[in-house]
Amino acid sequence: MLFSKSFGYALRGVLYVAMFSDDKPRIQLEEIAQKLSVPRHFLGKVMKGLVKENILRSLKGPYGGFSLHENTLNTALLKLAEITGDTGLFDSCVLRMRQCNARNPCPMHKEAEALKKKWQDLLASTTIGDLLKKDQPDFIQSIAIV
Repeated sequence: MLFSKSFGYALRGVLYVAMFSDDKPRIQLEEIAQKLSVPRHFLGKVMKGLVKENILRSLKGPYGGFSLHENTLNTALLKLAEITGDTGLFDSCVLRMRQCNARNPCPMHKEAEALKKKWQDLLASTTIGDLLKKDQPDFIQSIAIV
């Protein structure tokens, strides 16, 4: 299942802020965009959406930037998918058939529905904090595009 760039940027942006929140009170957008090798303006739009949904906090100005919200680490990845509009993937036909549904299934409908349910359950049961608990010494490289 493929997720949008918005979802990827949201997840990677939140993970970056979480990883460095102990070192700095706020992380500036420029730093996040540079370290993750993502377009600054697009990332800014995505991060603004996360602030609006209380996933992150932000402060404007020269000493501003993004910081964790008290709910950040307990946020399920499914919430990020909802914010970025990626939950529609769970309702669409994998073969892109217009009339695909339980009453008029495509040839892959039954198998795809089971897989989509597993993906949805995985995203619902995995939090941002869960991803940070993994023991990966080079984690920042895994979220950055090199």
